[in-house]
Order: sequence, then structure tokens, then C-alpha cells
Amino acid sequence: MCWAFDFGKRGFSLRYILLILMLVFPNAKLNLGLYITSQRPDGFRNLESVFVPLPWTDALEVVSAAETTLSLTGIPIPGEPSTNLCLRAYELLKADFTLPPVHLHLHKVVPIGAGLGGGSGDAAFALRALNELFELALPPETLEAYARRLGSDCAFFVRNKPVFAYEKGDVFEDISLNLTDTACKVVYPNMHISTAEAYARVQPRTPRHDLRAALVQPVETWRETISNDFEDALTPYYPVLGEIKQALYAAGAAYASLSGSGSAVYGLFPGQEQPPLMQLPAAYQVWDGRL
Repeated sequence: MCWAFDFGKRGFSLRYILLILMLVFPNAKLNLGLYITSQRPDGFRNLESVFVPLPWTDALEVVSAAETTLSLTGIPIPGEPSTNLCLRAYELLKADFTLPPVHLHLHKVVPIGAGLGGGSGDAAFALRALNELFELALPPETLEAYARRLGSDCAFFVRNKPVFAYEKGDVFEDISLNLTDTACKVVYPNMHISTAEAYARVQPRTPRHDLRAALVQPVETWRETISNDFEDALTPYYPVLGEIKQALYAAGAAYASLSGSGSAVYGLFPGQEQPPLMQLPAAYQVWDGRL
């Protein structure tokens, strides 16, 4: 999104004014199934999953400025602002292109440590916004290459459509998946689970079912064929994850699962406009809507 301002007789071209400020809304993602399949020589793990955009969004503003700065509002983000992925995305492009200074403002809404890819989405949307703002004309495959340098699942948010993801979660194949008539409820129990902890608790294994074959079957069958390896590894240490999952099934979800390696649990309700109301603790964050 761009904003336009009328500067009257100051002599600025309309095209330049339209590019002064950009506002984008980085979304989250869900994992439909997640299998950790093997250890890699580089220390990472190979995985298989299907990534689906989730319209739970942050807000990112990019504004021309005298010097490059970053400001943050909303959910507190741990760590030094200088390490923020949005700022790193700018520095990554600036190393290869002549970019003027910008002010980046991120309003954080998507929970952190939830397994929803919120930080990765912010980084990829920063790359996309800068590419458009400064007319770099970088194609999606080039933006994906930059995004992979910021994080394993960042590249997904460049094209931002359902994909089968494998290797480190940064190699994609198109997948035919239609969930447009499916309501979804995502429940975050206000509990941060770090990626490092999650991976320390999971062991690679051969998937029990072929994920792509399972996903072409009705959603009601997924409960028996699609799983998340992190769920088995983390639930014994965090029983609330299993409790939320069972509550979603009790509310009528056709399928419920942990998403990613964090603590958000989601339920899918095919054919419904909105998921049902649930009695949940006030401290929980909940997203309701259609995928």
C-alpha cells in the first residue's frame, strides 16, 4: 500500500510522492503436518510440511528518512532492535543496491514463539516492500534467495501461497489445496517456546504417512493421518498444548494440531463461516477467521 500527498507547487513528481511511504501487513502461517525426517550435515534438520498463509497480521511501515532507524510497538520483541529481521532485511539489500535511508516501524501483533512464523513474515514483507518502494524489480526467486539468508521459512512469505515445504523448510513445491470455505481458530496460550528448545526435544524419524497423499483426502480424515512431530515431543513438557487440542475437538473441529515448533494450537472447521466460541483463559490470544 502506498500513500499519496498533495504538495501543491513544490515541484515533486506524483510518482516520487507515491513512493515516500509504504504500509504492509505481514501475515503468519500455519503448518499442516510437520515431520522432522533427518539430520543434515550442516547441523539443521530436514523436514516435510505444508505451509498455509494465516491472515493474522502485523503492520510494517517503511518511510523515507534522514537516517535508517527502527521503532517497535505492540507485543514486546526480545533482543536488541539492531538484530530485528526487518532491519536485517534492509541491510541485506543495501549491501547489493544503493538504498536511501528509511525509517522502519513494526507494530507486532502475531505472538512470538507461537510457531506461526511471525518474525519470518515480517522479514519477507520488508524485502518485498523495499523491492517495490525503490523499484529494484527483483523477481520472486531472487527475493526468496535473500529471504533464505534471514531464516529457513522466510522465503515462503515471498509468494505467500500454500506450498509443500521440504529440506530446511525453504524449498517449495506447489500444492493444490483449497481451504477457502474453512473456518479456523488459533489459540496461543501466552507461552513462548523457543525454536532451540523445540528442536532439542524432537528426534528425526520416517513419516508415518505421506503428507501430500493425506491432504487430498477430506479434512475429517486428517486426524488419523497428519501429525506434527513437535507436538509429540513438546506436549509431555507442556500439557496445556494437549488440553487446547482436545478442547478444539470438543468444540467441533474436524482437525486440530500444533503449528510449527511453537505453542499455538489451531482447529479447522470446514463449511463454517466462523469457528464456535470457546471458554478460554483471558490471558490467551485467539485468532478466529477464514483461511
